[in-house]
Amino acid sequence: MSDWSWGEAYERYVGRWSRRVAAAFLDGTVVPSGARWLDVGCGTGALTSAVLATADPAGVLGVDQAAPFVAHARRLAADPRAAFVVGDAQALPVAGDAFDAAVSGLALNFVPDPHRAVTEWVRAVKPGGVVTAYVWDYAKGMELMRWFWDAAAELDPMVADLDEGRRFPLCHPEPLSRLWTDAGLAGVVVRAIGVRTAFAGFDDYWLPFLGGQGPAPAYAVRLPEDHRRALRDLLRARLPIAADGTITLTARAWAVRGNVPHR
Repeated sequence: MSDWSWGEAYERYVGRWSRRVAAAFLDGTVVPSGARWLDVGCGTGALTSAVLATADPAGVLGVDQAAPFVAHARRLAADPRAAFVVGDAQALPVAGDAFDAAVSGLALNFVPDPHRAVTEWVRAVKPGGVVTAYVWDYAKGMELMRWFWDAAAELDPMVADLDEGRRFPLCHPEPLSRLWTDAGLAGVVVRAIGVRTAFAGFDDYWLPFLGGQGPAPAYAVRLPEDHRRALRDLLRARLPIAADGTITLTARAWAVRGNVPHR
């Protein structure tokens, strides 16, 4: 199981890269100035921050079921246009037709019933508005996790069922497109987003896995010390570490968007 209780540890693990992909995602998300945005599964506020910085919104409401993440997002948000509440992506605490855009960053694959969730997001958005989300390409494109799980599986073949690349079949273009279409959205488009993930050294890569936030870190912290040391050493031997000690990887996400039809 994943632990989602510590916002600072999540930031060190993947939140810092989430902020980069959020900015790239918004480059291709056309929403007029002065719009009201709903950020579902807002986590520590990476996507909300990007919307505030680049999209000139009237306001952004972030919703997440993890109270510690909502508290972390509130602490970081100095902009009065931002608000955060604890809530379920499948049963949003908002009125219908209340927003111009609903967005979700890197959260959809963790929702128990994605179809129910997207249908709920459609309910919250006005006709003609945008519903859009992005998820990591866990199977191939999210390299910091791919290196980890491939090494873990070599040491422990039973770990395969924990690998996000196997657990989250939604994180591919075809299932995302089908999910949006089945929810009644029009003009559905899927695109790839890529960002560079650069680490100052091996510890900058490895230590965030010891924070327990997310499936891979949760697995790492539960390992016996000797097994965790073997995993660390195997990663150190395999990762593309440059002569100066730095490690440069890439992270790819898939983004999907569609418009709410007139009801």
